[in-house]
Amino acid sequence: MIGQIGPTRAALMVQSGDPAVDQAVLDRGAGGLKAAARDLDLVERLGGRLVTPEDDEWPHELLECLPSGSDNVGDIAPVALWVRGNRSLKEVTCRAVAVIGARASTEYGNHVATEIAGDLARSGWTVVAGAAFGIDAAAHRAAIGVGGITVAVMACGLDRPYPPAHDRLLEAIADDGLVVTEYPPGTPVSRQTFLDRNRLVAALSQASVAVEAGVRSGTASTLRWAGRFGREVFAVPGPVTSAASRGCHRFIADGEAALATCAEDIRRVLAEPAWIRTVPVPANVGE
Repeated sequence: MIGQIGPTRAALMVQSGDPAVDQAVLDRGAGGLKAAARDLDLVERLGGRLVTPEDDEWPHELLECLPSGSDNVGDIAPVALWVRGNRSLKEVTCRAVAVIGARASTEYGNHVATEIAGDLARSGWTVVAGAAFGIDAAAHRAAIGVGGITVAVMACGLDRPYPPAHDRLLEAIADDGLVVTEYPPGTPVSRQTFLDRNRLVAALSQASVAVEAGVRSGTASTLRWAGRFGREVFAVPGPVTSAASRGCHRFIADGEAALATCAEDIRRVLAEPAWIRTVPVPANVGE
C-alpha cells in the first residue's frame, strides 16, 4: 500500500478507516498515530530517532537489493528504521562487513572473530553483527576495543535490549556506532523477527563473514541472503571435528562462500573492482 500511494496518504487512509483498506490493516492501525507519537518520544529519550527513505542518511544503494511488491513481508525493504546513536546510518554502512556466527561459540571461534573484526575495524571498515552471544558479541567488542565503529542490528524494539545481558554492550555500541532495528518500541523478539533481521544484516553490509555456524542456523540464513543480494560471502574454516564449524565447511565446499582465515583475505577481495570479481576464468588458464 505504501509502495503504491506513499506513506502519508496510506497513514491518512488507515486513520480515517477508509473502506478501500483491508479490515485487518485497519484493525492493526487503530490508534496508530497516537502510538507513533509515543514511540518517537520514547526513542528520543533513548538517544535514538526514526530514519525514513526521505532522510539523507537512508542507505538507498544498499537497500535496493531488497525486492518490492513481494508477498513475503520479510523480503522487502523496511518502511523505516529506528536508529540509536549519533552517526549517519548511510556513512557508517558505506564500508561495512558483517562478522557473524554461532551463539554457542568456541574459544577458537571467539579468538578468530576478535582478530578479524578488530583488524577490519582498525582499517576503517564498520563491523556489523546482531549483538547476540558468542561470535556477534566478540566482533562488536573487538571493534570497540580498537576504537572502530560497529553496528548492531536488532530483532526487537530499541527499548528491549536483547539479550538482556547485553544491555551495557548495546550502550557501548551506540556511544560511537549505531544500534538499528526495523521494529518499533515494545516489539519482542520472535523466530520471525530473527529471520527478518538476518536479511537486514546482509543488506547493510558489502560482505558477510561467518566465523562459526551450524548447517541450519541464523548465520547460514544470513549468508544465503548475502549471496542472494550479490554480496561477497566468506566462511572461516574450523577443526573438522567441530560441530560449530559444519555450516562454514559446507558453504566453502559447495562454493557458496570463499574461505577466509584473516581480515586481509576479505579486504583483498573487496578491494578488487566488481567487474574483475565477476569475470569467469577461462577453462584453459593454467594448462
